[in-house]
Amino acid sequence: MEYYKEYIFWLILAMKIFLAHAKVPALIVFGDSSVDAGNNNHISTVLKSNFEPYGRDFYGGLPTGRFCNGRIPTDFMSEAFGLRPFVPAYLDPSYNIADFAQGVCFASAGTGYDNKTSDVLNVIPLWKEVEYFKDYQKKLKAYLGTAKANFIIREALYVISVGTNDFLENYYTLPHRRSQYNVDQYQAFLLGIAEKFTLDLYQLGARKIVLTGLPPMGCLPLERTTNYFGGNGNECIKSYNVVALNFNGKLNGLVQKLNGELTGIRAVLSNPYNTLLQMIQKPSAFGFESAAVACCATGLFEMGYLCHRLNPFTCPDANKYVFWDSFHPTEKTNRIISDYVIKHVVNVFL
Repeated sequence: MEYYKEYIFWLILAMKIFLAHAKVPALIVFGDSSVDAGNNNHISTVLKSNFEPYGRDFYGGLPTGRFCNGRIPTDFMSEAFGLRPFVPAYLDPSYNIADFAQGVCFASAGTGYDNKTSDVLNVIPLWKEVEYFKDYQKKLKAYLGTAKANFIIREALYVISVGTNDFLENYYTLPHRRSQYNVDQYQAFLLGIAEKFTLDLYQLGARKIVLTGLPPMGCLPLERTTNYFGGNGNECIKSYNVVALNFNGKLNGLVQKLNGELTGIRAVLSNPYNTLLQMIQKPSAFGFESAAVACCATGLFEMGYLCHRLNPFTCPDANKYVFWDSFHPTEKTNRIISDYVIKHVVNVFL
């Protein structure tokens, strides 16, 4: 009798796990450094983070190419869906299609909706991420068979996190796009690309889609430092934050449009703006000590190679900081944001 009860227990548990996986059998990721799991390690670009102290709080203390001291939001999302606790990078040769069947990351740090943005630091443009996805589909069908592969492609959750670089790395830094568009026109230009990109994924089988909005980008430590040296004080650049809010509103409109026009799609907007802004404005309420500067190096302007392990100023405990380097959040911040998104946005897919 005891054996029978134990058997039933494990059978029910197995069924629950299967059903959880069946709802979202894989997490498929597109975007920039907010979700890049290490693809930039394998291309010719100066924008890399595959060295210490990056990754010092990741599994095994390994610098994987994530622009963080540990895990990034999509890692936490994958874990929440009962998949592995991190999403591997597609170009990482230590993984293969058996690993990618549960989740794969095509993102590239430094990229944007705008192809001109990816050109700045010679990273993977968004259209190339789609080409990698097509290649992934072929490999998945060869590995699992067409029926199982199509099930994963249809039921997977697609996360798109991109856009910040289009403004901070491109529009506000280089003159070309500013000579073509005012900021409202540039937002409309990016929105058109976002719509086409999402439609391309839909045509390739995607049905569950998360579009991620912009953070309060005027409050990133690098922008605050720029504001300080520009003589405006060590405060957020408010005009950048206004642009982020406006763009997020337009992305929300795109989500509603997609849901209304495309059969079988379920698109949602993940908007990190308010959650991150609360941490920046009241860091102590979340257990942080600093939001104005980052943990790595002086915390004012360093990222990438300037955040090398030999820099003597890097903080000993990243959990006290909202930002890891001058552009990217710490693992603790990523976890807080991810928890909110999981509970209030992607919970419709759980």
